[in-house]
Amino acid sequence: MINETIFKIKQNQMLYHYLKYHSYWYKRIFRDPTSVDQMINEMKEEYKLTPQDKIETICKKMNMVSSLLEVFS
Repeated sequence: MINETIFKIKQNQMLYHYLKYHSYWYKRIFRDPTSVDQMINEMKEEYKLTPQDKIETICKKMNMVSSLLEVFS
């Protein structure tokens, strides 16, 4: 089980980077390899990769384009 977890972490570059800077996850993962899913969720929240964050960035970009169009009109 732990080999699969290590392979999963090494395959995902962002997850690997997150683990380097949040080393407390090493202990949690080695004690419970299924906690890697919790780490992935935490990483997504920190790096703003959740669907809600993606929608928010799209809305911001659309507002920026809209305001640019207003200026040029």
